[in-house]
Amino acid sequence: MILNRYPWWKNLLVFVVVLIAFIYALPNVYGEDPAVQVSGTNAAVVVDQNKVNLIKQTLQTAKIKYDNLQMDNQNLLIRFSSTDEQLKAKEIIQQTLGEDYLVALNLAPATPNWLKSLGATPMKLGLDLRGGVHFLLQVDVDSVVKQKADGDMRSIAQLLRDNHIRYSGLVHDSENNIVLDFRSLDALDKAYSEIQSRFTDFVWVKNTDANSFVMKGSLDPVALQRSHQDIMDQEMNTLRNRVNELGVSEAVVQQQGASRVSVDLPGVQNTTEAKNILGKTATLEFHMVDTEHDLSSAMAGVAPPNTHLYRDEGRPVLLKNEIILRGSSITSATSGFGDDGRASVNVRLGGGGESLFTKTTADNIGKPMAVLFVEVKSDTKNVNGQNVITYRTDKRVISVATIQSALGNSFQITGLTSQEEARTLALLLRAGALPATVTYLAERSVGPTLGKQNIHMGVLSVVVGFSLVVLFMALYYRLMGLIADLALAMNLVLIVAMLSLLGATLTLPGIAGIVLTVGMAVDANVLIFERIREELRNSMGVQASIHAGYERAFSTIVDANVTTLIVAVVLFSLGSGPVKGFAVTLTIGLITSMFTAITGTRAIVNWMYGGRVVKKISIGM
Repeated sequence: MILNRYPWWKNLLVFVVVLIAFIYALPNVYGEDPAVQVSGTNAAVVVDQNKVNLIKQTLQTAKIKYDNLQMDNQNLLIRFSSTDEQLKAKEIIQQTLGEDYLVALNLAPATPNWLKSLGATPMKLGLDLRGGVHFLLQVDVDSVVKQKADGDMRSIAQLLRDNHIRYSGLVHDSENNIVLDFRSLDALDKAYSEIQSRFTDFVWVKNTDANSFVMKGSLDPVALQRSHQDIMDQEMNTLRNRVNELGVSEAVVQQQGASRVSVDLPGVQNTTEAKNILGKTATLEFHMVDTEHDLSSAMAGVAPPNTHLYRDEGRPVLLKNEIILRGSSITSATSGFGDDGRASVNVRLGGGGESLFTKTTADNIGKPMAVLFVEVKSDTKNVNGQNVITYRTDKRVISVATIQSALGNSFQITGLTSQEEARTLALLLRAGALPATVTYLAERSVGPTLGKQNIHMGVLSVVVGFSLVVLFMALYYRLMGLIADLALAMNLVLIVAMLSLLGATLTLPGIAGIVLTVGMAVDANVLIFERIREELRNSMGVQASIHAGYERAFSTIVDANVTTLIVAVVLFSLGSGPVKGFAVTLTIGLITSMFTAITGTRAIVNWMYGGRVVKKISIGM
């Protein structure tokens, strides 16, 4: 057996991993350009060639120079050479295009096209490195669950009345239990048969004795957990829509724990404006489409009485003013597939107002019904040196569908073009129906100057830590130490490549994790080299000493890294944003360091010493 020789495929594997790491870490070298991103507020508003030409003419008239102008996923991206030109361009473009378009400040990666074609993108920088505003919000999930239980209670009452089942009491207690009292066992049995098959989110129990006939429904724990998560998903979707109003690109909205949401707005410094916009509410309205009057007359400005003209993805649609159902009546909305296999949204009611909705749909089978998304928007104006915020209501059609049958507490919205549209509509329906109240627990503003200083100090800490470790290893372990230093450099490249590939956000605690990893990464090589020294002192041959050093130190290295990895996983699971950033880089660093310290250095040592007679190696003694 030839000691210390890798098979060709293992050497090829090391080479391929190193090559891929360099490719995907390379975009971080090119930096970012100040840019402005232009997009439509909805699917009906697009940035076409006419708008592009208008923007070019506007910038030329204002004598604002831009480096590049390109379309990216139906968004227009304009690059500038300085932030001053970027800020001037944003303001003048927004004034030119109006409120139908979102004009966002952005930092566009200056990555070459050949790297982009490979999917290579740079790491994202966190708020503490870029500057901006951070909010931590508490979502009042319990009140929404209570509202849902109240709606179910009203629906149960209506169900009992429709089936002529008489009850003597119906209450909803503080623990979201629904309790019904009946005067006879027969009424209790009939009610139980009707209710337990329709309201499956509750666990129903009958309790009878000589003088009372009681039925109690308790929320199923699984259904309660699912309801909590639905509310959080709705809230985060609503908040993401809100930050678009701020013109913020690459905003981060993520869940923290069971009922908290963190919002990072890079580049925003006005916390008052951000809080007002994030705190807005939205709802939905269902209207019948007016098919009796002439649409062309309404388009000419002569709308019939009690109607209003709207647009559905650019197409005119005339709606009756009467609201047959409000979003507050919707307790659940999920995307799925209809009987024809096309995308649909399943809606469940329970918040009141269902009777009018059922009667209206029964009387209008075969006629179209529209869903309006109603949103309160804010405008900020400077009046006598003070920022004054005013609110206005914006309504837009998000769906028009033909009524196939009388709709009750549960119905299906069809006519959607894709499953993605169905998922989006379901989220809008849920968010509009149950907007949970949020409370600001914390807010933090980070200036761009401080962000640059954080980057400088973070990079400096990595460089200093790396240099000291490199110097120590080279002096103490000579040539073998230089091999470990090469592996350490490769480890840094691998960490950056992994963060870029995963789309992770690098924060200041994340840089701390990288610095810690730099120090820990040579631990494995220290164990290996000391083991090789020990075998050499015991007069074992060079090849046998190298082989024993790597083989016998392996289990110790794995044990040490696994225990640290367990801690990193716990930190990621239980920690907040900054702690998670530290845990992510630490975890990636542990995995990559094991590869570079064990497999990487072994490949180099095998190439230098393996498979031949060697009397001495440079490892210090």
